[in-house]
Amino acid sequence: MTQSTRIVLSSDHAAIDLRQAVAKHLEAKGFDVTDIGPMTPESTHYPHHGAAAAEKVAAGAADLGIILCGTGQGIMMAANKVKGIRCGVCSDTFSARMIRAHNDANMLSLGARVVGEGLALEIVDAFVGTAFEGGRHGTRVDMITAMEG
Repeated sequence: MTQSTRIVLSSDHAAIDLRQAVAKHLEAKGFDVTDIGPMTPESTHYPHHGAAAAEKVAAGAADLGIILCGTGQGIMMAANKVKGIRCGVCSDTFSARMIRAHNDANMLSLGARVVGEGLALEIVDAFVGTAFEGGRHGTRVDMITAMEG
């Protein structure tokens, strides 16, 4: 992805600090970042935030999305309910590269209670820095897309 890539970020209350660190990191690299919050630490519901970011990616308002909650799991499940979204939760750089290269993932989910800031930023770099390989992987992604109905 190029630095002109538009990336939407969202989280629940458990991941505000890490989300803001990711936003700052991506902005410093020149990415076009839209942070849709939340901005205050009151308890909130991750399904709402995962779906809101996913809807922006699915509509073409963002090229990629990065979403965060305590484990990354719940918000990822919500995002994947939006047609056209392929989101994976990652806690290592290898998986982040593979969900882009092999699965053409358009969203990444991180667990703020699972990975620290340093590792999270490495995972983000692996995700945004990897292109979809296509080929035989394209056939498999098409199969996944067909399952959306």
